[in-house]
Amino acid sequence: MKKQVLAIALSAAMAGTIVGMNVSAEEETYTVGICQLVQHDALDAATQGFKDALTEALGDAVTFDEQNAQGDPNTCSTIINSFVSNGVDLILANATPALQAAAAGTNEIPILGTSVTEYGVALEIEDFDGTVGGNISGTSDLAPLDEQAAMLNELFPDAEKVGLLYCSAEANSQYQVDTVKAALEELGYTCEYYAFSDSNDLSAVVTTASSESDVIYVPTDNTAASNTEIINNICQPAGVPIIAGEEGICAGCGVATLSISYYDIGVATGKMAAKILAEGADISTMPIEYAPEFTKKYNADLCEALGVTVPEDYVAIEAE
Repeated sequence: MKKQVLAIALSAAMAGTIVGMNVSAEEETYTVGICQLVQHDALDAATQGFKDALTEALGDAVTFDEQNAQGDPNTCSTIINSFVSNGVDLILANATPALQAAAAGTNEIPILGTSVTEYGVALEIEDFDGTVGGNISGTSDLAPLDEQAAMLNELFPDAEKVGLLYCSAEANSQYQVDTVKAALEELGYTCEYYAFSDSNDLSAVVTTASSESDVIYVPTDNTAASNTEIINNICQPAGVPIIAGEEGICAGCGVATLSISYYDIGVATGKMAAKILAEGADISTMPIEYAPEFTKKYNADLCEALGVTVPEDYVAIEAE
C-alpha cells in the first residue's frame, strides 16, 4: 500500500514538473499597437515595412492592433488611450500627429515613431541632439531639403516665383518649407507661402498658388499626400509643375522628387522594435535613425504632359 501511495505521489510530482516545464517553455508574446494618421501610399508603406520586419524577427509571437485615425489628430489621441488601457507592449506612431498623441498619452510604454521628419520640432525639444530619451525613439523621413531645392533649380532654372504649398496644422511641414525657402532664396527665387488648414480649404489655396507661381514645392505633408488628385486637377491644367517632398505625392501630382523609401524606414523601425521587445534594448539610448539613401525620381506621364525633360540620372516612378 505504501509503495502504491509513493508511486502515485511520484507520478504527481513528475506531472507537476512537466507542467511547470511546459509553462516556462511557452514563448513570450507581444502586442504592438499601430496608430497611423491617415491612409496614403507613404504611410501605408512604412506600416507594412514595420510589420514585415517585426514579424520576420518574432514570427507568431507578435500580434498587431492596427488603427487608422483618418487624418484626425484627435482620433490619434483616442487610439493611443485605447492602447494604453489595453496595455500593449509597444506603440508604433506613424506620422507626426500620431507621435505627438503617443508622447502625451504615455511615458512608460515604448513608442517608436516613423514618417516623422524632425523629432525636435514634433516634440518641441530645444537643441535636439538626435536622441529623444525617455520612452521614445524611431525613424525619420527627412530628405536633404537643400538638395530638393537644388533639384527644383536643376529642372526649372528660369522660373522666378516658387509657391510653397503645405498644411499649417503639420509642424514638420512648416519646418520643411521654411528650410527649402531659405535654400531657394539663396538660388535667386522669390518664394511665397500658401498654407491650407485642412482639406476643406485646400482647393482654394491651390488655385491661388497655381495662378501666382511658376513652380510649386510640396513637402512631405500628410494632408497633401491624401489629396493629390485635387492638387493635380488644378495645377496640371494651369501648366504649373510641382516638385514633391516624397514619391507618393510625386506620383499623384508632381513632376519630380528626391525621395526616400518609406517601406525601408518602416523596416528599420521594425528592427528597432525587435531589439526592444526581444532583446531588452533601452529605448532611451536609441538615436533616431535616418534613411541611408535618396533617389531622384520623376513622374513620366506628368512630365510629358507639361513638357518637362529630366536628366538621365532620374528614375521613373513605377505605375501602381
